[in-house]
Amino acid sequence: MKKISILLFAITAMLLLACNNEKADLVVYNAKIYTVNESFEVVEAMAIKDGKILALGNSSDIRQKYPAKEELDAKGDAIYPGFIDAHAHFFGYAESLNNANLTDTKSWEEVLQRLQTFAKNQPEEWLTGRGWDQNDWPDKQFPAKDRLDELFPNRPVLLTRIDGHAAIANQKALEAAGINRAYDLTGGEIMEKNGKPTGVLVDNAVDLVSAKIPALTKERMKELLLQAQQNCFAVGLTTIDDCGLDYPAVEGIEKLQSQGSLKMRMYVMLSDDQKNYDFLIKRGKIKSDRLNVRGFKVYADGALGSRGACLLHPYSDMPKKNGFLLSDLTHFESVAKKIYENDFQMCTHAIGDSANRAILKIYNKILPKNNDKRWRIEHAQVVNQQDFNLFGSANVVPSVQPTHATSDMYWAEERLGKERVKGAYAYKQLLQQNGWIPLGTDFPVEQINPMFTFYAATARKDNQNYPKNGFQPENALTAEETLKGMTIWAAKSNFEEKEKGSLEVGKLADFVWMENDLMKANAKQILENKVIRTYVNGEKVYEKK
Repeated sequence: MKKISILLFAITAMLLLACNNEKADLVVYNAKIYTVNESFEVVEAMAIKDGKILALGNSSDIRQKYPAKEELDAKGDAIYPGFIDAHAHFFGYAESLNNANLTDTKSWEEVLQRLQTFAKNQPEEWLTGRGWDQNDWPDKQFPAKDRLDELFPNRPVLLTRIDGHAAIANQKALEAAGINRAYDLTGGEIMEKNGKPTGVLVDNAVDLVSAKIPALTKERMKELLLQAQQNCFAVGLTTIDDCGLDYPAVEGIEKLQSQGSLKMRMYVMLSDDQKNYDFLIKRGKIKSDRLNVRGFKVYADGALGSRGACLLHPYSDMPKKNGFLLSDLTHFESVAKKIYENDFQMCTHAIGDSANRAILKIYNKILPKNNDKRWRIEHAQVVNQQDFNLFGSANVVPSVQPTHATSDMYWAEERLGKERVKGAYAYKQLLQQNGWIPLGTDFPVEQINPMFTFYAATARKDNQNYPKNGFQPENALTAEETLKGMTIWAAKSNFEEKEKGSLEVGKLADFVWMENDLMKANAKQILENKVIRTYVNGEKVYEKK
C-alpha cells in the first residue's frame, strides 16, 4: 500500500510539474547570451514563444521548465540582441545593387574601366554608378567629364560619389537636366572650368540630374529590396533606420511587410518635403511591430569629402571655401517648429562645425529643458569645442557612424587643420553629453557589416589595423559602450527600447548567433567574425551555409 502511495505521489508531482511547465516555440541553450540589460548580464539560455522572450536563465532550468517545439544548442558561442543600424539608407543600398559598383577604385581610369564592363550587361538608356572617392586617388582631384563624353556620347551617365553628396555627369546627362552652363544655386554647386561645367555636381546640384533618371519598376525594386534584406540579415542586422524616404516608399514597405516578404524591422525618417509633412500630419505616427514612422530627416549641409560641409572658418586645404548650408536658417527654424508642434522627431544631417552650431542653437531654442523628444543630429561630425554642451543642454542625441572616422582619417586633418580636427569624430566626448549614443554605418556610404562599426569604434583603426595607436584614440568607445550603441541605445534613439535592443522577458526575440565573442575577440576575430544564424521575431531568417 505504501509503495502504491509513493507511486501515486510521484505521478501526481510529475503531472503538476508538467502543468506548471509552459510550452515554448524555441529554447536556446548552452550559449553565452549577452542580454544587454541594465546590468549587462550574461546568461546561458532563453525560451521564446510567439516571437517574444519568455524566460532567461541557466540551460538546465530553462530546458526543464519550458519544453519546446525546437531546441537550439549554441555550443558555447556568443549570442547578442539583433543589431540595429541607427543610420543607414536601406532603399539607397537596394538601388545601389542595380548600379555599377565604384567603391575602392584607386583612380578615375579604374572607374571608367569598371563602368565599361558594367555597361555591357546593362541595356537601359541611363548608366548609373556609385562609390568613387577622389581622396583615394593619387592626385585627389575631382574628375572631369571629357572621358565619359568620349566613351558614352549617346548615353546619359551619372556616377555618384561614395557619400552621395557629389556626382559626375556626362554631357548627355547634363543636357537631359537642361544644364548648359555653370551657375550658382542654393545649397549646391555646378563646378566649372573656363565657364563651362566640368560635370561635377555638389549637393543640391546632383538632384537636377538624378531627377531625370527613370524610376525602377515596382517589380525590380521589390527584387532589390529583398536581396538587400538578405544581405543585411547575413551580417546580423534586424532593424534598420532608413534616413530620408518619401511617403510612397513607406506605403510600399507596409505592403511588403503585410505580405510577409519584407521581414526586416524598419525605422523610417521621412524626407524634408511638404508632401511628406502633409502625409504624416494627416495620418499620424505609424507604428507596427516591424515599422515605425515618426521622424523627419533634414539636411543642414553637405559632406566633408566633397567640401560641402559648412565650416565656421575656411577649409585648411582650400582657404577660399567654407562650404554651405543647403537651406537658409529660416527654413530650418520653421521646419523645427512644425515638427515640434506635431510631436514628431527631428533628425538633422550636420557635418561641419557651422552646420552643427546652427542646428543645435535652433534645437535649444525650441526644445524645453529636460525634454524627451530625442531630436537627433545625424553624423555630428565636426563640432566646435564650445558647442558640445549644446547636445546635453537640450537632450539632443548625437547619432554617429564610427567607420566615417576611419574612412576620413587619412585626409581629415588636411581639410580641418590640427586644432579643429580634435572636435571631429569625437564619439567619447559626444557620449558624455547624455550618457548614451546610437551607432550606425550610413550604408551604402560605408559597408553594411556591423563588425566594421564595432572595430572602428573600439580600436579607431581601419581594417588593416592602421594607424598603430588608433586615430584620436581618446575618443574610442569601450566594447560594452559599442555593443549598447548597436543595440539598446540605437533602439532608444527610435523610442523602441522597451520592445527591442536587449534580450529581456517580454521583449522581441530578435537575436544573432556569432562565431566569435565580441567582448573578448582580437582584431582579426572581430573583422572576420561571421553570423551563424539571425532570428527576427523568433524566426530564423538567415543561416550560414
